[in-house]
Amino acid sequence: MSIRKHLERWCRIDDKVRINENIRLSPVRLIDADGTQVGIVPLDEARARAAEQGMDLVEVASDSRPIVVRVMDWGKHRFEAAKKAREARKKETRISIKQVKLRPNIGDHDLETKLGHAKRFLDEGDKVKITIMFRGRDMRRPENGHKLLQKVTELLAEVAIVESAPAGIVNRDLSMVVVPRKN
Repeated sequence: MSIRKHLERWCRIDDKVRINENIRLSPVRLIDADGTQVGIVPLDEARARAAEQGMDLVEVASDSRPIVVRVMDWGKHRFEAAKKAREARKKETRISIKQVKLRPNIGDHDLETKLGHAKRFLDEGDKVKITIMFRGRDMRRPENGHKLLQKVTELLAEVAIVESAPAGIVNRDLSMVVVPRKN
């Protein structure tokens, strides 16, 4: 688990917000449960109003003077905030780059299999990096790799668009990135 997750566990929102007895400064600017501004009142009176409504007194703005507090159901508010955060995480789109590795002298059926994987990745909405790996004597004929990438581009034409064309052989690899075609 990363350090950030540990910090998030220790620094929860409960620690950042002062509630009820943790509020120390008086007087306070009070906002009622329905959102109406009551005005500037002593802290004890604000606590009493929150208690008679059966709710919590929550510090909203600590940097202003007098501090702004609101009467609300803290548990419900915290639950709603967590629910919104979960929904936002679900709607977040994550595009990852999948990689398909080929050799310049790949067989036809093996190429069909690899392109089937690439099509599946593209259907899922991922980018695909197609890499031609050169070994040993393969380096003597780099044009075979370029021809293979051209063939792959033609075979994937109905489902993908080339995002970055092959620039040249880098570290014995020739690669290009394709993205799903928008329908």
